[in-house]
Amino acid sequence: MSAPAASDFSGWKVAVPQPDLLGESPFWHPHEQMLYWVDIPGMRLRRCDTIGAAVESWAMPSEPGCIAPAAKGGLVIALRDGIYRAPAWGAPLVLVVRFNHDPRTTRFNDGKADPAGRMWAGTMYEPRDARKAELYSIDCRPDNGSGGKPLVQLKALNATTANGLAWSPDQKRVYWTDTPSHAIQCWDWDAASNAMRHHRVFHRFPPKPAGWQPGQPGYGGRPDGAAVDAEGNYWCAMYEGGRLLQLSPAGELLQEIAVPAMCPTMPCFGGEDLKTLYVTTARDKRPAQELAQLPDSGCVFSTRLDVPGLAVNFFVD
Repeated sequence: MSAPAASDFSGWKVAVPQPDLLGESPFWHPHEQMLYWVDIPGMRLRRCDTIGAAVESWAMPSEPGCIAPAAKGGLVIALRDGIYRAPAWGAPLVLVVRFNHDPRTTRFNDGKADPAGRMWAGTMYEPRDARKAELYSIDCRPDNGSGGKPLVQLKALNATTANGLAWSPDQKRVYWTDTPSHAIQCWDWDAASNAMRHHRVFHRFPPKPAGWQPGQPGYGGRPDGAAVDAEGNYWCAMYEGGRLLQLSPAGELLQEIAVPAMCPTMPCFGGEDLKTLYVTTARDKRPAQELAQLPDSGCVFSTRLDVPGLAVNFFVD
């Protein structure tokens, strides 16, 4: 898919002009009226006010795959080797649980808190020559039945790059993507028991054509991060596809929106009415010609929608 014309981006604004290498995991904090996100290879957390004028960065000791706000304040953060807690912005990190994967080849990637307050985080197997990525839930609620210890559950496996995590408005579905597979998965989900049942493919995309190179036509991208709106539609960023897709609860394509970057990574809904759609993007290791055509690649963009999204879920500990 070649770069769209500039006229195709008329609805978008550059919300944060300072670019990331690979922006990810955005969420809108309703109490602070601030946008949070991460720059994974930049090894930093970022946040800004409602107009993107005051941007703060916080350096991390390793790559932050995802973050979520905590009900008691501060953040829960998935770094390369495990899950950490920060009681406030800039505060010392406290280890919640370290995982036994090899951090030389595997790191945490996409994740967020579920509607019940558990943190979910999936991993990425960086050599990408085997399906060793997994999805976990981490329950730190006082009543989790583990005697005050984090309850860690393996929720899905046999993947390469975990992405696309989201829940339906009725809290009866969970979505997850293994990006290289070009397919979005779906399960029925019970919030109380955290059980996942009735696995199926929600939507499948055409694979990357053999020999395809960036800038060439014929490829629509692969599913990356996602968000769900109040009507239950699934909004998916198509990495190397330069677009966001809106899929109905039945998995049907409702619309696609061209993005001013070839590699959008994850959308989220924000603003007081949750009708502002933000999307993080990437510029790391992208071809020079692509960056010349799409110079704001790596920035956070925003546009307005008619339907609001779901508010961010808070981690409970």
